[in-house]
Amino acid sequence: MRRIFGVLLLVLSLAAGPLRAQETVWVQVEAHPSLSTAEERARLYAQRLQDVAGFTMGGGWYAIALGPYDRATAEDVLSSFRAAAEIPRDSFIARSRDYRQQFWPVGADDLASPPAGLPAPEAAPDPEPVDETPQQARASEAQLTRAQREELQIALQWAGFYDGAIDASFGPGTRGAMSGWQREMGYEPTGVLTTRQRADLIAQYDAVLDGLDLQTVTDDRAGIRMTLPLGVVGFDRHEFPFAQYEPTGALPQARVLLISQPGDRATLAGLYEIMQTLEIVPPEGPRNRDEASFTLEGRDARIVSVTEARLEDGAIKGFTLVWPTGDEDRRTRLLDEMRASFARLPGTLSPADGADAVQDIDLVAGLAVRQPLRARSGFYVDGRGHVLTATETVEGCARITLDDSHEAEVVARDAEPGIALLRPRETLAPMRVAGFAETPSRLKSEIAVAGYSFGGRLPAPTMTFGRLEELRGLAGEADLSRLSLDAREGDAGGPVFDATGAVVGMLLPRPESGPRLPDGVHFAASAGALRAALVSAGLSPRGAGPASALAPEELTDLGTGMTVLVSCWD
Repeated sequence: MRRIFGVLLLVLSLAAGPLRAQETVWVQVEAHPSLSTAEERARLYAQRLQDVAGFTMGGGWYAIALGPYDRATAEDVLSSFRAAAEIPRDSFIARSRDYRQQFWPVGADDLASPPAGLPAPEAAPDPEPVDETPQQARASEAQLTRAQREELQIALQWAGFYDGAIDASFGPGTRGAMSGWQREMGYEPTGVLTTRQRADLIAQYDAVLDGLDLQTVTDDRAGIRMTLPLGVVGFDRHEFPFAQYEPTGALPQARVLLISQPGDRATLAGLYEIMQTLEIVPPEGPRNRDEASFTLEGRDARIVSVTEARLEDGAIKGFTLVWPTGDEDRRTRLLDEMRASFARLPGTLSPADGADAVQDIDLVAGLAVRQPLRARSGFYVDGRGHVLTATETVEGCARITLDDSHEAEVVARDAEPGIALLRPRETLAPMRVAGFAETPSRLKSEIAVAGYSFGGRLPAPTMTFGRLEELRGLAGEADLSRLSLDAREGDAGGPVFDATGAVVGMLLPRPESGPRLPDGVHFAASAGALRAALVSAGLSPRGAGPASALAPEELTDLGTGMTVLVSCWD
């Protein structure tokens, strides 16, 4: 495979046509916040592909890329390798200036190498003499406006030479930064930039935006004017409350939403909650909200998302920028341009905008709602909100929620028969709490299971009725009981009740391996096993005590008040 793709790269480089002086570019395939992870991923790519390199990017991120290439070759490599599933679908073309120090292969310096197929560059000429004397440079510097002086400080800060305040005051810190930049660029480090050097610095600062095709867009329907990167996104549709700009191919992760709707504080709070359910807003990141505005930042290994919205004069307006992870310099600069250019115009989108679009419970205004890895059932076992569920529910979860709203953590597990105890990160006040049966139920007696049979697609748990068939498992396990009922996958972890409302067990998921069980055969962890797990965790399980049989509606009220949706998120 390595030889095949080596030939492919040769063909692609030859097919690029007559070669002229072109910029050196790369095909970026991944970015990681961990150097060890990035090194391991680079090693795996290098086992089957050529031209694998790894670079630091700043901001604690490490990129894995293929190259260096001229742009035509890079575009062919990107297209061919995507089609062959050799690289991720969201790979994109990056430039050498996006990268800093090379960490893979060890000792390499590919940033100084010519693109594939291009001859080595001629030796760089000696730096041209300074176009102004220091005295002349000071004189021209004195003519700069405050905004121009601040811009120079910002550019020096972006280039990594200045970490002071942006105050337009050229003190020792700014002078030292200027000297450092001059030294890096091969100029005499005088600490005073000439007119040409100032132009070069600003050109470097602006170069990060090359290819984004920043244009001022006026959306009269949404009542918003702002600068957008039309080189990577294009208008797709109005679907209340968003004007949606979708990726056009160069950066498949890029997306922009313009937010526009009439409303008040309650509407703003509702929008704040809805935005956090969307896939384009990863759950990890800072959130800030007050009575008139909110900001959301989410980031994961694939994207960084920033949302800002403000309520003024009965209109909520703002924007969301979604950008590939690791491309921090461009994202930061683009975000600054978008913020600075944002202007509110009269009018807002109407709820009728996009009303004829395809409706789906998993979409909000056509945007995918973030879905859990799995959603099962659990039930409250004390007044502080501790929950019992099946261990299968919480395996491999980066985050666990109760009823989609409350974060929880696993505090105890019992692999046999498969019990997990969860503790909410905030104290809850359940409507009902489980009371455990003190004695086994009679065989063939009626039982009921409360659970989120459809994984949370319905707003409340349902009751499924059946019979207790045996007080042991098929292999004689004393901590299991066998049930006969028509339960679904989402019911796993839900409480099993007898006719009096006492909890006699917890429904377990059907085994994925071993002999296939007949339909309707399920198993439950016994009440004794559940009580033992709670005592081992330092909790005191409640007993049910003697009681008479409950009417079906009473049993339903009990199960609904006690049962909770447990969701596992990546």
